[in-house]
Amino acid sequence: MDTNKNSYTIIYAVIMVIVVAVVLALAASLLKERQQRNVEIERKQMILKSVKLASEASAAADKDSYIEQEYAKYITDSSITKDGKELILYVCNGDNGDKYYVIPVRGAGLWGPVWGYVSLKDDYNTIYGAVFDHKSETPGLGAEISTDAFASQFGGKSIFDSNGNYVSVKVVKGGAKAGSQHEVDAISGGTITSQAVEEMLFKNINEYLDFFSSQAKTRAEAIKAMSEAQAAADSLSVTNQMENN
Repeated sequence: MDTNKNSYTIIYAVIMVIVVAVVLALAASLLKERQQRNVEIERKQMILKSVKLASEASAAADKDSYIEQEYAKYITDSSITKDGKELILYVCNGDNGDKYYVIPVRGAGLWGPVWGYVSLKDDYNTIYGAVFDHKSETPGLGAEISTDAFASQFGGKSIFDSNGNYVSVKVVKGGAKAGSQHEVDAISGGTITSQAVEEMLFKNINEYLDFFSSQAKTRAEAIKAMSEAQAAADSLSVTNQMENN
């Protein structure tokens, strides 16, 4: 083929375009799979962190495998239905028999989405742990919601007041009241992001309250039945002893 002809130049250009397109498509496909796996690993690590597990992930020889194993060991993916809508709920069964319910939360921060996971003890009232993240909040300000210092404040807080009213947890500018079970300190200089976290918690946890109420009622009835059965057994034992005497 005469390389000086225009046809050669055109054919060569077309071939190069096709080759580059194939290479880019293949690279994009491989990267997409890896990116999806990274997102999945990050999700699982955040869920584990909300229940104070996988603390050694950063030191593990194979971080991804470590997180996958811990997740498979402790976490069960579940869901509930409210008003025809499916809500994701994760259940953690600890080594000591404790059970925690992990709620995914999502909202809108100052510059983009904010999200996280909040775990409740099986009294359906006490927060066990929390973890938060963001897409584009301001470093040193709103971005501080992703720090342990901020998230650790939520542990031990209650979402119901002493009268049984749902109040969630308030993120208070200027600092929470000493001893408050329903407040944490807002981020200095990150007022809007702090408000976003407060609103996100209130709205998302509220979606699960009917389920938790039903679970609490079922457990109370089971405990009552067990108590009555034990009382009946004790009474029968006393009666038998009296008859034998």
